[in-house]
Amino acid sequence: MSKLPKIIWSKIDEAPALATYSLLPIVNAFTQAAGVTVETSDISLAGRVLAAMGKAEDHLSELGKVVLQPDGNIIKLPNISASVGQLKECIAELNAQGYDLPEFPENPANADEEAIRAKYNTCLGSAVNPVLREGNSDRRAAAAVKKYAQNHPHRLKAFPENAKSYVAHMAGDGDFYGNEKSVTMDKAQKVTIALNGNALATIDALDKEVLDGTYMSVAKLKTFIAQTIEDAKKNDVLWSIHLKATMMKISDPIMFGHAFTVFFQDVFDKYADVFAELNVNPNQGMSDLEKKIAGHAKEAEIKAAFQAVVESDNPEIAMVDSDKGTTNFNASNDVIIDASMPVVVREGGKQWNRNGDAVECVAVVPDSTYAMFHAEMVADCVKNGQYDVTTMGSMANVGLMAQKAEEYGSHPTTFELEEAGKVTVTAEDGTELMSFDCEKGDIWRMSRAKDIPIKDWIRLAVERGQIEKVPVIFWLDENRAHDAEMIKKAKTYLADLDTTGLDIQFMDVTAATRFTNARVREGKNTIAVTGNVLRDHLTDMYPILELGTSAKMLSIVPLLAGGGLYETGAGGSAPKHVDQFLAEGHLRWDSLGEFLALAESLRFIGRKHNDAKLAALTAALDKANEGYLDNNKAPSRKCCEPDNKASHFFVAQYWADALANGDDAELAAKFAPVAAALKENEEKIISELLAAEGKPQDIGGYFHPDDAKAEAAMRPSATLNSIIDAI
Repeated sequence: MSKLPKIIWSKIDEAPALATYSLLPIVNAFTQAAGVTVETSDISLAGRVLAAMGKAEDHLSELGKVVLQPDGNIIKLPNISASVGQLKECIAELNAQGYDLPEFPENPANADEEAIRAKYNTCLGSAVNPVLREGNSDRRAAAAVKKYAQNHPHRLKAFPENAKSYVAHMAGDGDFYGNEKSVTMDKAQKVTIALNGNALATIDALDKEVLDGTYMSVAKLKTFIAQTIEDAKKNDVLWSIHLKATMMKISDPIMFGHAFTVFFQDVFDKYADVFAELNVNPNQGMSDLEKKIAGHAKEAEIKAAFQAVVESDNPEIAMVDSDKGTTNFNASNDVIIDASMPVVVREGGKQWNRNGDAVECVAVVPDSTYAMFHAEMVADCVKNGQYDVTTMGSMANVGLMAQKAEEYGSHPTTFELEEAGKVTVTAEDGTELMSFDCEKGDIWRMSRAKDIPIKDWIRLAVERGQIEKVPVIFWLDENRAHDAEMIKKAKTYLADLDTTGLDIQFMDVTAATRFTNARVREGKNTIAVTGNVLRDHLTDMYPILELGTSAKMLSIVPLLAGGGLYETGAGGSAPKHVDQFLAEGHLRWDSLGEFLALAESLRFIGRKHNDAKLAALTAALDKANEGYLDNNKAPSRKCCEPDNKASHFFVAQYWADALANGDDAELAAKFAPVAAALKENEEKIISELLAAEGKPQDIGGYFHPDDAKAEAAMRPSATLNSIIDAI
């Protein structure tokens, strides 16, 4: 048997990390039969913290090298994009486990603390994706998953007659969209960003690279937020703020903090001295504020002041957890827009108030750049009613994200301006590329998109169009500075490709949403070709409406170097699933995303190396995945019913059965007794799995579990373990 490339399976956080303890032994037992080894690489938040502080190997940097190799093959599960609060909790847990780590210095007071803060900052927000995404994104629903969703439709709640829900955004008045300028470099050279002549950052710009500069006017943001509060009162709707403080780890926490301050302006004004004394940072939300004021003489008084605002004639605030009294302002990372806005649409334009009632809302999305998409999604349902899951068409997405493209790569060049004045972007040859007149506190950022990823993105869009034979829509707005540059490039590179018979169009965000939604309602499919941020928003919104979850999407990243990155859907890492598992041993995480990603990963290796045995293994996994869906073996949400562990058992059974009855004689001989044993012992195995439920679980840590304890908790069936381990 020829030696085939290995697959690297990311070790990550929370629910998918727990699932891996059960699933990976099964995966390795099967793939090794065809000569493929699956190894883990720790890019969890805890792993990244330990690496940053020199206490563990830096696996993320190593994977950054793998994605540049022609045979690089990585299955990437969802990981925590950490807020400051999560990072501090992780550090505390690691210290309790015996690691000697310094505390996170919120307000560094000296050079040593600045250095510590700089190391920890590498673990905040979207630390993983910019390193691994060395290719553009191909996200779509697998045919079997789409068919299952239509045959077993989840519930979308109807929009009320004369619905009042809407999305509010700044409409280009002082936001990132309205202030944007963009240039395409005509040669490679250093470019310096400066404020009043003082350098903020210097970058090495490439020939033909697109550079964008823009800023959020904080004064206009505050005015806008205040107006939305007044409008929500007048319109009698719930008020909510929707940002992405995880991926946009510099800009969005700041905007969140301003919204928090404006909503509770009187409280922040009255207790300004106390908050300054306690280093309260509104960007970290109410949960952090409550920790800071704990034990202070005015603690009860301050809490009462906040509660008085909540109970005043202000609009109600959307709740993260009504039972616990946790509002939209609890923490900046509690409400993540690409997950929260699909829920607004799914629930009929509603969110939950403090009584736990779903009521109509205004969703406040300050920046117009992507808010126009969400505004049209809600407006479409207000006008035309809810979607029909049994007939709706699909949106597939080709997303530009390679080499840190666009906003998600902007962290090193995002600044909260410390003084008013002129921000300039100047090339090494002295050419002033852009300039901006800003106020103190404004949020300025530069985004970048390199030419090679852009060219590959356009090629991939054409390739998908040729395969799918449906309209290919570039979501590019000629009135947005960045998009105007991208339209020029797209038209140039499309001329070099065979687009015969393809329907390729350019549309702004609102027009593209309307076009796509009209087709969705007619049961027709469409390919959306978008930039990095819209990619995230679309590939959560449409799959959540179509499939019930974005975690069931195929998420393939054909790497520029020739390898493949296979992401297990766009879902979060499901902390509530972990809470349930710790309380009662039941894990409701659905590993379908992992099953689908593994099949695509194996298929890629098999085709690239023309390996018949691996092709047979992959075809059998395809059948297993179909069986998993057709027989409805997804985990139950309820304790003492089959959960994630049982779903892994059924996939193993279906996979072994498909191999036993397949065309490869060697694999058939190897897996026939395995299939028989799994079938004969099904009742016993399920009873052993269920016997482990209904009791608290000790896995040795939330962010950094003890591997032995976690594996024992997730592999409680001795019968299943003995069959798998003997393969």
